[in-house]
Amino acid sequence: MKHSLLSVLLALPLSACAAGASGDAPSLAKRPVEGRFDVAPPPVAVPPPGPLPADLAGRLARWKADAAAGERAFAAEHSAAATRVAAAAGAPVASERWIVAQQAISRLVAARAPVSAALADIDRLYVERSVAEAVDGLPAIHALRERLAGLVSAQDAAIAALAAELPGA
Repeated sequence: MKHSLLSVLLALPLSACAAGASGDAPSLAKRPVEGRFDVAPPPVAVPPPGPLPADLAGRLARWKADAAAGERAFAAEHSAAATRVAAAAGAPVASERWIVAQQAISRLVAARAPVSAALADIDRLYVERSVAEAVDGLPAIHALRERLAGLVSAQDAAIAALAAELPGA
């Protein structure tokens, strides 16, 4: 009894599908009215960004100068830090040579502060101008931002490389 009831229940959905396959079902072919809106949208004219506004030119110049000064300070500290890290090679953790090398790396991190600060400032400016849809000067802002980001990335890699040479770092 259970078997026959189960087979009847399973056959009901199949009979509904067979009934839908009759010849009086609507066609799924595309109707003429459906193609009326297949047209390309009109082109939107977007004016190119203009020059950097005068009030921002001074800020960008200051950030460039800060980054250059930070780059010079980093280079000077990097050679000193590399010398101290090389001297600490093989020294036990927390020995005097190891501590001197760690301090040199800390000074190296501090020397890159002007570049990091300039990058943070220009990131903030870029986001503010993008949100406000003020596109004038964005190419110049973006170019300086990319340059500063590259400097910070290179400095991060240099610091990481020196830190990796110290035991326990």
